[in-house]
Formats: sequence, C-alpha cells, structure tokens
Amino acid sequence: MAKYKVTPTGVERPMRESDFIVSKTDLKGRITYCNRIFIEFSGYPEHELLGAPHNIIRHPDMPRGVFKYLWDCLQAERECFAYVKNMSRDGGHYWVFANVTPSYDQSGRVEGYFSVRRKPSAEAVKVFGQVYRDMIAEEERAGARDAVGASLALLTNLLTEKGTSYEELVLSF
Repeated sequence: MAKYKVTPTGVERPMRESDFIVSKTDLKGRITYCNRIFIEFSGYPEHELLGAPHNIIRHPDMPRGVFKYLWDCLQAERECFAYVKNMSRDGGHYWVFANVTPSYDQSGRVEGYFSVRRKPSAEAVKVFGQVYRDMIAEEERAGARDAVGASLALLTNLLTEKGTSYEELVLSF
C-alpha cells in the first residue's frame, strides 16, 4: 500500500448532522472496516483504506499528546471521547467528535478497536482547536524527543486549572 504525501489545503469539509463515520481496526490500528461515510470524507477508496494504519487521515494540526491519551485509554480497556481534526487525501480537513472503544472477541479478549465519529459542535471545534494549537506549539518547543510528554503536561495543567478531566471537558459540549 502506497503512503501518500498529503499537504493540508486549509479547506474544511463540514460533516452533515446525519453523518456517522464508522471504522474498526486491529490491535495495531490498521483499518479492518470502514463505512461509506468514512470513505467519502477520507477521499481514499476502500481498497486503499483496508489494511492501512488509521493515522492515514491524521492531520498535522493534531497534537501527538492527544493520540497518546487515546492509546492509553484503549490500552486500559476504556472508551475514549475526543475531538479530532482529520485530513482527507486531497489535503482538506474535517472535524469529528469521536468515540473509540475496545472491541472484544468471544473469549473477552480485546481484538481491535471500534470508532464512531459524528459532527462536532462549532463551539467545541473553536475550544479544542485552540487547545490543540497550544499543544502543538508546546511539542515544537520541547523538540521531538520530549514532544508527547510536553503537550500532555500542558493539557493536564489546563485541565487542572479548569478543575475538570479531558473526558468531562470533551463531553461538556
């Protein structure tokens, strides 16, 4: 599978109220299922998505610290809610309100992850857009080796100041 070098264009494709983007991945984050809305917004044909790492749609405006938080939740077998800015194959972007949860086999073992995304509120995009810009700036200041820890520390400090958790903040919109 070819990895495309995609450059952000700044063009946003807002989701419709009725849209639900659905995907499943294996334990390593490789896509095993995607619905037609995922295909539409990602801009990739299904055959290029299946088997590809889910981060094929990662927008560079998304802080690495957010994905560390997400993977930490999933590794602890907890669901995670997050606002995410994704990038289409053509460089456009779309914001989603994501719910990601472990998927279990018949023996009760985690076999992968299931994600459903829907249209976020404009207010949430505004708030999290700024938080993520601040986290990205902190990652750049800290340098590649310390980027994740630095952006997570910034997020943790912000949440402490607000007296809330990430999940509580996400679900407040």
